[in-house]
Amino acid sequence: MTTIVEKTKDGIIYRAAKTYPIPDVDILTLLFESEHSLGRDDTVIHLCAADPTLQLTVSRCRALSEATTSALRRHFGIGAQGPGKDIVSVISTGHYLLPALFYGIIGAGGVFSAASAASTAGELSKQIQGAESRILFAVEATREVAVKAAEEAGWGVNGGGRVLIMSEGKEWELRAVQEDGSLGRNIVDERQRLTWERITDPKALEESLIILIYSSGTTGLPKGVKLSHRNVVAEAVIPGKMFRDWIADKPSFEYRTLAHLPVAHIAGIQGYLINPFYMGGPVYWMPKFSWPEFLACNKKYRITFFFTVPPIYLLIAKSPEVTDQFASMQIAISGAAPLGKELQHAASAKLGGPDCFISQTWGLSETTGSATVMPYGMQDDTGSVSPLIPNMLARIIDDEGRDVEPGQPGEVLVKGPVVCKGYYKNEAANRESFTGDWFHTGDIAEFRNGLFYIVDRKKELIKYKGLQVAPAELEALLLNHDLILDAAVIGVDTEDGTNEVPRAYVVADKNKISEEEIKEYVKRNVASHKQLRGGVVFLDAIPKSPSGKILRKDLRVLAKKMAGAKL
Repeated sequence: MTTIVEKTKDGIIYRAAKTYPIPDVDILTLLFESEHSLGRDDTVIHLCAADPTLQLTVSRCRALSEATTSALRRHFGIGAQGPGKDIVSVISTGHYLLPALFYGIIGAGGVFSAASAASTAGELSKQIQGAESRILFAVEATREVAVKAAEEAGWGVNGGGRVLIMSEGKEWELRAVQEDGSLGRNIVDERQRLTWERITDPKALEESLIILIYSSGTTGLPKGVKLSHRNVVAEAVIPGKMFRDWIADKPSFEYRTLAHLPVAHIAGIQGYLINPFYMGGPVYWMPKFSWPEFLACNKKYRITFFFTVPPIYLLIAKSPEVTDQFASMQIAISGAAPLGKELQHAASAKLGGPDCFISQTWGLSETTGSATVMPYGMQDDTGSVSPLIPNMLARIIDDEGRDVEPGQPGEVLVKGPVVCKGYYKNEAANRESFTGDWFHTGDIAEFRNGLFYIVDRKKELIKYKGLQVAPAELEALLLNHDLILDAAVIGVDTEDGTNEVPRAYVVADKNKISEEEIKEYVKRNVASHKQLRGGVVFLDAIPKSPSGKILRKDLRVLAKKMAGAKL
């Protein structure tokens, strides 16, 4: 699949050679009632990884979803005043019944808004207040945080009846936390069901609000990203059609994936709640990521397809525990952060057969997930993040907003059906991030040989004597060293305040490798302006978000503390 470059009056436009028709249907109709979805009534689609006898077929999932929709409408009036108005927040670990809640909320006309299961009560309280959430769902593992957050948000003692606990076993139950801390009766009555409103009007699909997902906040405060039926359907159909084209001559392929990333991340929502249903294959749910269980589940369930993040590929590449656990893997995709070429090769060598090579995708919450995907059957080992997906347009601009020539770095702007509807009640962020229909991603990229290469985040580039240093490049180099288990790079000010220099934070054994040896290793491999003049700091672990992104703001706080300690 080639990328076409066009010079127009609006600038230099990049687009995929293909376009795919996007059906004018809402997401629930796409999954449950359209010919586009491969899931049939008797298809087992959601299973508990710890106990696969706990499972949902498509028909059972629909029944529970419609019963949930009815309960939400009857008890809380969700959707009674029209769709897209009632925010329903969820703080949950992964479990096979969670999809029934997701589909049920959307079916009622509510808006699904997930929070990280690692959130503190303060963080969650800010999120539910900012979203003006009507109710908050939790599981037992997140109950205490949920109740405390609700109380901080002014909902009343123990959440004032607006915090509900989901069951995770065989029976589907939703019970409100009472004032005395006990749980009330189950509000789900399977005898009472309410089906969703079918939507076919293109404008209504485009302007709908069904998901409110909060950006990771790695470079600032989290923002509520508004996703529509059109966004989610497009993100299912376009990469899905690419995948189906590839498997058309592979009748023996069976889609099986493993849910191990958080559902508060777009990869979890699209990858576990939508795509398996659309592809007609099961997803095995882990409550949270556990390395031993991750290895065991991949082997036991013969996982054939997964998307995961660079820290997990790093574990796969460097862990001696990895033997044959990934023998069944046929499609492996990496995203959320750049994956260096050496790590890409090292991890690929541990996966499936010779044809299973990790491809890279690039996207954001604001693009409903992937905006680029490597066409299946193609490989690239040059560090690219693949070509644009069909139906998408891109531009690359400089700091003055002028289009740069192909091969030159600049900020990526994108436009197309997967681009979000803006930020929730945040006009300042909308003005900053959108120029007409073009979304400013904040990522710096180059376009070469038909492929996109992400250089770094715009706000994370280090400028040393006017020259740009990309942390991702140095991180990839450091991770290629056998004795460095993990690494992150930020810019720190020089003592005279006239320059910014790279500093590396590494996870390594100081008895086996020293700061000077690391500096020398970098010196041998990159240009002078990229040297670790800010030093090397050894850490027990690199701070990362649940989705695997390096929390550079935490490292900057640490750098300031270290600078203060030296005064």
